Amino acid sequence: MNHQYIASQDSLLAFCDRLKTAKAIYFDTEFVSEDTYTPDLCLIQIAVEDDLALIDPKDIEDMTPFWEVLADGSHVTVAHSGREELLFCYRAIGRKPANLFDTQIAAGLIGLEYPCSFGNLNIKMLDVKLPKGETRSDWRVRPLTSNQIDYALNDVIYLKPLHEKLARKIDKLNRNDWMQEEIDSWESALIEAVNKPRWRNVSGTGNLGVRSLAVVKALWHWRDNQARKMDLPPRRVFRDDLIAELARRKSADPKHIKAIRGMQRRDNQNRLEELAECIQTALDLPDSECPRSVANAPKKQYTVLGQFLNSALGSICREAKVAPSLACTVQDVRDLISYHLDGSDTPPKLTQGWRASVVGQTIEDLLDGTRTISIGNPRAVEPLVFHESTDSK
Repeated sequence: MNHQYIASQDSLLAFCDRLKTAKAIYFDTEFVSEDTYTPDLCLIQIAVEDDLALIDPKDIEDMTPFWEVLADGSHVTVAHSGREELLFCYRAIGRKPANLFDTQIAAGLIGLEYPCSFGNLNIKMLDVKLPKGETRSDWRVRPLTSNQIDYALNDVIYLKPLHEKLARKIDKLNRNDWMQEEIDSWESALIEAVNKPRWRNVSGTGNLGVRSLAVVKALWHWRDNQARKMDLPPRRVFRDDLIAELARRKSADPKHIKAIRGMQRRDNQNRLEELAECIQTALDLPDSECPRSVANAPKKQYTVLGQFLNSALGSICREAKVAPSLACTVQDVRDLISYHLDGSDTPPKLTQGWRASVVGQTIEDLLDGTRTISIGNPRAVEPLVFHESTDSK
């Protein structure tokens, strides 16, 4: 495939000048994430009008001009499942790509499966089957093979027809506002996740008391700092299960720490004093400064209601031509039940935006008894039927 291979600062700057006039930039990346603190960007693929380009960030001193062009201007930036694409831009310059259109989100908003892989979406929308031979390729190795180059270019060649077809369907369903709302929410959640400490995501710590949570938080920050300095994935620096066990034991005695199974590795032995100091700091915190537990067991009847309503959710979403997994999670349904029956200060996800009209209002009507469900044709693809109730609550 004819393409420009950009591997110098001068050629990047010249290409960026061309991008400034583009109406749409079709954008993808190849990266390796398992060996570094943040994913290692190895290749950028761009399609613009009738041109294709591969940008090799390994050979370019400063990628800032590219990220600035991507974030500026009135062009549409098109990506598929563009989480890392957005974050590469945000980490580089503190801004996101301009006017992002994510084809995976668009697919969910017209009723296709969510999340839908790029390969499956091409089959469904364009009747094109892409080769998968380089899915597990090591993109750090140079020179790239011809198969790698073709594989990488395919990821942007088909973005243009996908974008055009999905955009037409979104427009036909009058869901441009839904698309923008979903993109805005998705982008905000990704950026918040980057900036917010994720110590509550340490596995095995959900049921710990407040003092133990203080230990988890302290150890997570210590591990995160170490991982950043060493440019390693945090869990490779110190495992989650060790953080959880140290938090349960709540001991800053190096002998007690050393005795835990899994602490016998040499690198862990060298950290005993640091770990002890970290734990002691958490143990010395005033109670008022300890993190609060946020996990509350749902009421038994709410769990039953959630299971029932979640079963009906598929029918609700398919009737509305929206992917159920994009509309909400099981927890979203439980949050709405709790909010509707008990009230809370924070309106849940299903009371806001397009989700309120598609899913939230129907669930609230069912809870109120103003709408009911029955089985219509049990052999039909959609056997459940929704009725307006004639009985008052």
